[in-house]
Amino acid sequence: MKKIIIAPDSFKESFSAIEAAQAIENGFKQVFSHTTYLKIPMADGGEGTVESLADALHGEIKTITVIGPLGTPVEAHYALSKATGVAVIEMASASGLHLVPPDQRNPLITTSFGTGELMVDALNEGVTKIILGLGGSATNDGGAGMAQALGVKLLDEEGQELSFGGGALHTLATIQTNELHPGLSQASIEVASDVENPLLGENGATAVYGPQKGATTQDIRDQLETGLAHYARVIENQVGLTIQDTPGAGAAGGLGAGLLAFVQPRLASGITLVLELTNFVSHLEGADLVITGEGRLDHQSIFGKTPIGVAKAAKEAGVPVIAVAGQLGERYEVIHEHGIDAAFSLVPGAIPLEDAMENGLKYLEELARNIATTMKLQG
Repeated sequence: MKKIIIAPDSFKESFSAIEAAQAIENGFKQVFSHTTYLKIPMADGGEGTVESLADALHGEIKTITVIGPLGTPVEAHYALSKATGVAVIEMASASGLHLVPPDQRNPLITTSFGTGELMVDALNEGVTKIILGLGGSATNDGGAGMAQALGVKLLDEEGQELSFGGGALHTLATIQTNELHPGLSQASIEVASDVENPLLGENGATAVYGPQKGATTQDIRDQLETGLAHYARVIENQVGLTIQDTPGAGAAGGLGAGLLAFVQPRLASGITLVLELTNFVSHLEGADLVITGEGRLDHQSIFGKTPIGVAKAAKEAGVPVIAVAGQLGERYEVIHEHGIDAAFSLVPGAIPLEDAMENGLKYLEELARNIATTMKLQG
């Protein structure tokens, strides 16, 4: 083999995409020592997107203090590539569920303000493109906090700024956008999300995702749904945009709706954006094999997950694809209909979860070596 592309996602809670790619290369090199290896760490807009694209764009990780979901300061980071004018932001870094202890989760008060602050910092750095990954949100505020951080005035009937959280949205009376950050007129916003939920209804932000964020009773969910519905009506009346039924408006607690209303982003599959930014297709020229993977492969992996996106691109170029995973789950075989030629689990047998998590990189390297050995035996 002359050229192998290694393009895995992270193995969540175990190791990063970069670490996974290195372990795979280490294993293959023990068999194919003279092959050229190209490591392209992948992500789908969720966890690991910042690190993967920072590496691909030769950028840096910038850390700043922002307002977290509970209204208190937290440290958040994003990727900044001054050479390309691109910033990559994961909203979970500033407004994620992991920042809120389980006994304090309350979407009536949690805010996406910190996500807006990350966007402001990137705009102040002069970027011309922001890639915003949605997912892992602690909020259900329709992106109101994000909008406030960007300069949008959300006022009640007394002319006072709305307080943080989805519980305040029903008091919205006036929207003023004349102080929106000027950098937005020069920058494009691209939203990486595989969530197509509308803002409202049985498939909306509150009904589907509210309970995991602390909306544990129907009364709380009713308050949040009423607030988002009112928020959408005011946006329609004063901004002139109807956003409640747009696919993706319900992503990240309605952050998708706020983005649609105030910054008019491009909504796209996360893996699609990552493939574009890494120029993945151009790297396929002359490749003999693509190796991809993530923590788990099952029948749901075909819905926008990283390995499938990688495989589809590789197949269009006629390059075979092998996938490795921490676990091959229920009905994983369907992935073979979407570009993956072979799939392997890195777990060597029935072992404790702690062992799998702690020694995952070692098992991944051993699996890669075994795959390479088998391929060499086949000629």
